[in-house]
Amino acid sequence: MKKLLLSAACALAVGVATFAAVSPAQAQKKFIAIGTGGPTGVYFVVGNSICRMIHKEAAEGRKTGRKHGIRCSAPSTGGSTYNIGQISEGELDFGVAQSDWQYHAVNGSKPDKVKPYDKLRALFSVHPEPFHIIVGADSGISGWGDLAGKRVNIGNPGSGQRGTMEVLMEAHSTGTGDFAQATELTSTEQSKALCDGKIDAYGYTVGVPNAGVAVATDGCSAKIINLASDVEKGLVDQFPYYAFATIPAGTYKTTDADVTTFGVMATFVTSADQDEEVVYELVRAVFENIDDFRSLHPAFANLDPAKMIKDGLSAPLHPGAERYYKEQGWM
Repeated sequence: MKKLLLSAACALAVGVATFAAVSPAQAQKKFIAIGTGGPTGVYFVVGNSICRMIHKEAAEGRKTGRKHGIRCSAPSTGGSTYNIGQISEGELDFGVAQSDWQYHAVNGSKPDKVKPYDKLRALFSVHPEPFHIIVGADSGISGWGDLAGKRVNIGNPGSGQRGTMEVLMEAHSTGTGDFAQATELTSTEQSKALCDGKIDAYGYTVGVPNAGVAVATDGCSAKIINLASDVEKGLVDQFPYYAFATIPAGTYKTTDADVTTFGVMATFVTSADQDEEVVYELVRAVFENIDDFRSLHPAFANLDPAKMIKDGLSAPLHPGAERYYKEQGWM
């Protein structure tokens, strides 16, 4: 009996000691969630690439690295405006968002499209995102005016592509009633729907090249049309977050000439309430491993830190990001 009691006491002592040793480390762990976009889009790659860089930097389990204790996940979400809304609600810690919706959220200039949130903070921008109008091979569509009477996917509510499509529709004085049908398919569904003949065209704001676009262009000979009229020029002249962009010839099988369109930047955002140390470590992980980051998607190939810390950023920088940039002598 004495031996049993002694064994139990020893086991209890070991358990207490183990708990005391483990608890502080566990308490330091920080789990962050990053809002992305559709699983075939570049936003999904952005979020998961950032997580990859964070985990690469982590020292836990290795002799070298950063003992930041951060772990992250980057699930597929509804896109730009959804991510901003969920950050404001505290349901997401970070998110990828188009530069125009970053602007409208922090300035409260499109409250019907994106939730006003003056505590939104910028970290950096990523890749340019040309707005694509992708049309079926036999649709007979060669310009915006040809969309009238056609079945057009305008994008799912909460996505950046839906927001930009609505801006363009308003600028062209086009309503959903001008289309034979206005569908609300997600970025994952739209290319297949085009190839299956269920829609004639869809709008998509996305980095180049994109696997989802290739499903339509390379899979069923869909084409990307030019958007370079006076209407688009007016948008670029009026709003600082827009710029003209080129989709180079040869990007997809049916891109036999350069396509001119306009677009935004993909940006990475958070809340002013986000912990400064977490933001600092996240930004550091990305920029200390920028070559690895560039290799994770063709759209990242030309990322330039000097541009990433200013292009497309209309919200104030988070102090954690600013601190790292100043340490590097970039600001």
